[in-house]
Amino acid sequence: MTDTLFCWCRAGFEPELAAELTERAALAGHPGYARAERGNGYVEFKVEDAAALSRALPFDRLVFARQKLVRLADLHSLDPTDRITPILAALETLRGQGDIAEGQERFGDLWMEHPDSDTGKPLAGLARSFGNALRPALRKAGWLTPKDDPRRPRLHVVFLGGHHVVLATSNPRDSAPWPLGIPRLRMHPDAPSRSALKLEEALLTLLDDKERELLLRDNMQAADLGASPGGWSWVLVRHGMLVTAVDNGPMREQLLESGRVEHVRADGFQWQPRRRVDWMVCDMVEQPRRVADRMATWFREDWCKYAVFNLKLPMKKRWEETRICLEAFELQTHRPMVIRARQLFHDREEITVFAMPQR
Repeated sequence: MTDTLFCWCRAGFEPELAAELTERAALAGHPGYARAERGNGYVEFKVEDAAALSRALPFDRLVFARQKLVRLADLHSLDPTDRITPILAALETLRGQGDIAEGQERFGDLWMEHPDSDTGKPLAGLARSFGNALRPALRKAGWLTPKDDPRRPRLHVVFLGGHHVVLATSNPRDSAPWPLGIPRLRMHPDAPSRSALKLEEALLTLLDDKERELLLRDNMQAADLGASPGGWSWVLVRHGMLVTAVDNGPMREQLLESGRVEHVRADGFQWQPRRRVDWMVCDMVEQPRRVADRMATWFREDWCKYAVFNLKLPMKKRWEETRICLEAFELQTHRPMVIRARQLFHDREEITVFAMPQR
């Protein structure tokens, strides 16, 4: 029985993810303990049945995890001249122990990974080149489908060092759809600021395909609180929306010339719309509890249908502050809410939240 949940996170936020997993696992009836080292970019959570815990903790409910894997094997002291043989042997052992169920002997895809950390990034080239050799060997041995199959579990081969490899698996329907949980987005030359990448990633990560089709439509009305210089307004305009940009600071002239952005010089914490808008977004630098309180007001007063907002976290007890802010936000909206929060790749000392009333 597999006994370890393996999760990627932002380097430096291992204690936050460890605290989150420890609390959520206990509440789900699967107590365990976390092993984490600040700066290494991942957390290992030891538990009696990691597969059962993974099912009890849906990926979209986790805040500080970029990716959620069930560890299958931890291989140390590998011979650099032949890493493939011990990997194939480990898989056969897992099958014999019943950790790979009958009928699931084939994985739908192989992902080669390494920590997104200062010590892990130099392993990228090794992981990539080794994957080119491992993939055909896995297919020949019957462990990989002839073509990628998104319906089957993925096999993750994680390099933690030249002699240290972790084998893990993920459910494509309950995990991030990108290696390391990192979407590869490029800064558009017309974007007013790099903050545009945060909202682009939020819409890609916190909404599913059907929601993006239904909730991001031409000529929707949107409000951007704390909009200057216009990064988030620019993203909304790219989705065809008409935006009221609220900020006492300046906006990018090219954005205003589009004719789809009205700049209102006002305090985002005081301004309110004359009529309900479809979207409200907010990236104001302020105490997270104050932001959460104002965001709750928008839903309580029915000023918007959907929202994406950032909560800037303190330096200490960041999981505790996250939980307090999200619980207070939901309580103060006075209605059942859909709330998804994640520390995105393009976030730093913050988390991003998507919210809408339950239907």
